[in-house]
Amino acid sequence: MTLPKAFRRLWWAAGVDNLGTGAFTAAVPLLTVTVTHDPRLVSLVSAAAYLPWLVLSLPAGALADRHDRAGLMWRAQAVQAALVAVTAVLAACGAAGVPILVVTAFGLGAGEVVFTTAAQAILPDLVAPALLPRANGRQQAVTTVTEQFAGPPLGGLLFGVAAALPFALDAVSFAFSAVLVAKLPRRAHVVRTRAGVREGLRWLWRHRLLRTLAILVGVNTFCGRLAAATLVLLATQVVHLDARGYGLLLAGAALGSVLGGLVNARVVNRIGARAALLASLAGNVGAFAGVGLSRDPVVLGGFLAVTGFVTTLWNIVTVGLRQQFVPAELLGRVTSAYRLLGWGLIPVGTLAGGLVAQQLGPRAPYLVAAVVRGVALVVALPVLVGPLWTRQRRV
Repeated sequence: MTLPKAFRRLWWAAGVDNLGTGAFTAAVPLLTVTVTHDPRLVSLVSAAAYLPWLVLSLPAGALADRHDRAGLMWRAQAVQAALVAVTAVLAACGAAGVPILVVTAFGLGAGEVVFTTAAQAILPDLVAPALLPRANGRQQAVTTVTEQFAGPPLGGLLFGVAAALPFALDAVSFAFSAVLVAKLPRRAHVVRTRAGVREGLRWLWRHRLLRTLAILVGVNTFCGRLAAATLVLLATQVVHLDARGYGLLLAGAALGSVLGGLVNARVVNRIGARAALLASLAGNVGAFAGVGLSRDPVVLGGFLAVTGFVTTLWNIVTVGLRQQFVPAELLGRVTSAYRLLGWGLIPVGTLAGGLVAQQLGPRAPYLVAAVVRGVALVVALPVLVGPLWTRQRRV
């Protein structure tokens, strides 16, 4: 069976959208440091992009169940295109200050929450159940390659030519993606009640292993943003990279993610889910410490690649565990609750990273994050090595 035309349209839309988003991801911190070198303000811009995941995740899920999902997606992208186009004009005029960047980052993040939630929900409407694993894999692959691997170096390169160029590219990518998505099949959906959302939260909290993993992913993403929020300062002020070098540095983590996506399923099959999970957690602790101590840009990029590789390993194991343990009728709601915990602390971690860098220097956030992740791993270890891997199975 081949994937249908509607999925291919969605796949192209995701690729175009994420290429522009990747360029924007590299360009925003570069533009920010031309306005201010205050780590708190740099982290504030980054936090604004992730704050919508904390405040809008559940409302976005309700929208996706109440309204036509394709309509939500193209409208969200049309708004994003207009917002980033204005930012491109302001950047060209030298008028894009920190407040403008904060508003832009928050607006694009809000659109991303709506778009991503609806996109994940619409996939079963487009693809037969037997083809969902292949479709999900292709969506993940195109997102990683474009947003993390190709987009950031392109954004850094374009920014080196003119500050407005990566923002203009992002605006065009949003607009083109919106045109593709607008032609997807329309379908109405049943409204989910608030009680249903509470049921998913309640089920997750009662399952000790998945509850522990959800708390761990919250700690991990908090530490990830604490460390990475001021990576641009570490790269440009300590390692002395230019805009192009910074874009290539961001591609290091993406390269690790791509390699992980190719081989990590076989790693899990060979060493087992538990060992793979523990290896991913320990590997990230070591890689974070390595980034904080690195003085050579190649070594720094290598450690970032390790973080991408082991993070992919974590994702493969934890998604599989949710599919194994969670009842089918609760899987969507439990996954949403899990994701809220995982992404909700990102803006807090981002702001904390700015404060740590301000007080202790650009290297400190990665070292502090390594310590916090190491402590969290030690605390969670009794549950991770316990017998719950074979209990509380899906019913």
